[in-house]
Amino acid sequence: MERKYIYRISLIIIISAFMIICTANSFAQLGGTPDLSGAMARVYKTIGDTQLKLYIYQPKNHKPEDRRPSIVFFFGGAWTRRNIGQFFEHSKYFASRGMVSILADYRVKSRDDVTPIQCIADAKSAIRWVRAHAKELGIDSNRIVAAGGSAGGHLAASTAILKQFDENNEDLKVSSVPDALVLFNPALDVSSVGSYYGFGDQAVAASPLHHVSRGSPPAIIFHGTTDSVVPFDQAVRFCEVMKRNGNRCELIPFEGKQHGFFNYGRGGGQDYILTIRAADEFLMSLGYLQGKPTIK
Repeated sequence: MERKYIYRISLIIIISAFMIICTANSFAQLGGTPDLSGAMARVYKTIGDTQLKLYIYQPKNHKPEDRRPSIVFFFGGAWTRRNIGQFFEHSKYFASRGMVSILADYRVKSRDDVTPIQCIADAKSAIRWVRAHAKELGIDSNRIVAAGGSAGGHLAASTAILKQFDENNEDLKVSSVPDALVLFNPALDVSSVGSYYGFGDQAVAASPLHHVSRGSPPAIIFHGTTDSVVPFDQAVRFCEVMKRNGNRCELIPFEGKQHGFFNYGRGGGQDYILTIRAADEFLMSLGYLQGKPTIK
């Protein structure tokens, strides 16, 4: 009896350890901090003692004179949590397709005690820095893509749509507006939840949906139809307004999918593959990529 009891306890310990390992691996795949040592790190902004960095992945045999298109990813996390590795696999893929791919860090509530307004300012600073340093990075300053998911999608869209929230101490002659958008379940209207997340009386001013104008960059949006965090209707309304203003906007709905369905490692990776392939084809249509998507 005692031996059987010890066996059961040992089995429980083994199973528990296995579940902890699997959970840790899952979190790493869905946005934990991967090994960024292969990236070229550059400080794009300093606020007090805080240095914000861009983690840059270059295509194979890349040279400054190549003038490649680039894509800048902004992680999600409700403007509160740092999630720098969320688009690690996305970034590696697009680097393999010939783009200079960049993971952007920015200030968040939990680490820096900021509001989303400061997050927007950081995102604009990141795009501006990339454009200002395009020549040394081997980037085409007219083919810069802003991408992101959830709150990061909001930041990417904000760089393209919002006319305010730039840092006054930067060279505003260098545009912080990207040339295209790739958005994953982005928060496009925060007017109803702004007070909860710290937008205060700036919630409408900080909602891209309310500020679309003619000439906004072309966009593709991936959104789950049953998303309970960011309603699917936001993406529908945003594309409608974009098109009314003569802008290109493609919405690809994922039936029955919840928030974050596109993340690497979730759902067997099939939705990650589908969104990557569609984003690839969208960028091909803009002349940013050539040849067929290589993701399997």
